[in-house]
Amino acid sequence: MPYDATLAPHAAADTAHDTIGGRISLARDAVGLTVEQISAVAGVTVETWTNWENDRAEPRANRLDMLARILQVSISWLLDGQGTGPADTAA
Repeated sequence: MPYDATLAPHAAADTAHDTIGGRISLARDAVGLTVEQISAVAGVTVETWTNWENDRAEPRANRLDMLARILQVSISWLLDGQGTGPADTAA
């Protein structure tokens, strides 16, 4: 089957949020905040937030509700991509 360049952007977008870090990053972009802004709102360091987005660490369970509220997504979407995600990802 020949390479179809029109499929590549969709494949990249689909895999961009296959991890909790990718979903955190996607949701942060959707609410329009920088890492510096959102880490201040969440009460964590920029390093902690960056580690979450880059899958070097995961938020503790006691932070998930707060993150979901700040990011305007469901906890289940953060954890496994199921449920209410960022508004701009609805097809």
